[in-house]
Amino acid sequence: MSLLKLTALFTVLSGLALTGCATDHASAPTRAPQPAAQTQALPMLHTAGTRWLRADGSAIELKGTNLGNWLMPEFWMMGYPDNSPVNDQCTLEKVFDQRFGYAERQRLFKLHRDHWITTRDWDLMPRFGLNLVRLPFIWSVIEDEKNPRHLRADAWHYLDWAINQAEARGMYVILDLHGAVGAQGDEHHSGCAHQNQYFKNPEFQARTEWLWQQIAARYKNRSAVAGYSVLNEPWGTNPAQMAAVVKKLYTAIRAVDPNHVILLPGHSAGIDAYGKPSDHGMINVAFEMHFYPGHFGWGKPGLEVHKNWLHCVTSKPYGASSTGTCEWRDRLNGLNTAFFVGEFQPWADMSGDLAGQVARASFDRYAELGWASAVWSYKMVTDTGGLVLKNWGLVTNAAGATLPLLDYRTASLAEIEARFRRYGDVPYDLNAPVLQWMNSAVPPPLFAR
Repeated sequence: MSLLKLTALFTVLSGLALTGCATDHASAPTRAPQPAAQTQALPMLHTAGTRWLRADGSAIELKGTNLGNWLMPEFWMMGYPDNSPVNDQCTLEKVFDQRFGYAERQRLFKLHRDHWITTRDWDLMPRFGLNLVRLPFIWSVIEDEKNPRHLRADAWHYLDWAINQAEARGMYVILDLHGAVGAQGDEHHSGCAHQNQYFKNPEFQARTEWLWQQIAARYKNRSAVAGYSVLNEPWGTNPAQMAAVVKKLYTAIRAVDPNHVILLPGHSAGIDAYGKPSDHGMINVAFEMHFYPGHFGWGKPGLEVHKNWLHCVTSKPYGASSTGTCEWRDRLNGLNTAFFVGEFQPWADMSGDLAGQVARASFDRYAELGWASAVWSYKMVTDTGGLVLKNWGLVTNAAGATLPLLDYRTASLAEIEARFRRYGDVPYDLNAPVLQWMNSAVPPPLFAR
């Protein structure tokens, strides 16, 4: 997911968004990840046709959020401008390696991860009426970068902890490979900006098949895992090659795990390259796309663009005719396949009550269609704090709880450590209108039909 140069890459379906709203405060002491107390296992999910179902065949509404910036940094989510000299994981790794050495780099990344998301955050997510978490991670969280096709000693630490924490609160997890080895696109949110070697290197593709088989072997019987999102926004190639590579990932996973839903990612050009999944022997799958009305050439933030999208009013996002969600409903019905809106941002650049109504209406419409969905993103922080208009998070650091930006090329080790620790105990402002409308007993009146 990115703030950078997506206008040319997205078609009828992508973008990002931010907004500010009224405040609600939450704070807690810093704590490193600890296993949550286990509760009764959630029922295993699967898809049948266009529906997401529990093990007993009953339908489930999946409404969620992304945990962006946790297991792969995206610097705009920490308040850094787009042109920052250190602006992706690979660059930060290189800076830390040169300044402090590999072992210290590993320690610093762990410090960031132990404090960006804590049990405070897991307690807050259900307050927004959410029962799903999409968990973006980079390949090197699991695979030993110095010893390919071998697991890190701590390979499962964060994924296990996240699944335990989610399950203890009645939430499902979708595991999202946000950054594949070699990078599956040019964008910084693949982990390494302008690298885009994944689709050019068969060894990188084979290692990713190996990686997913390790994940599938670990979690094949874990019912709190809703599914596997095999590649985030794989736009570094043409749609045909993307579909061919994803089909190989599907086959690799199915050799190990017959149980879990496999998410088939869309290209910026859509999902047509896959054909009908069942015609190719792919079952228990869902397509995944990312929709961002109001951004990157898709109109302007506000009531009109969201209402048109959700209510199927003809519009022309990115210059292409569209009848909004109805067009996608009809396409998916024709393919007889379920759907996951893996990223969307419904309170983007809108303030107050309108932001909350758009958020609730978007979740409700996707659920009405039988689609799972997850907003981008749960948490964002800025140097100044407070819910400014361009706030992408359900939570952010509170007004006055400043997080001064560091130049990682020159900042002292103590300054870097202090900033990373601060992520865990900085007071929060909650997105109050979204919180209110997500818990409202009545639907948003601005979206009445």
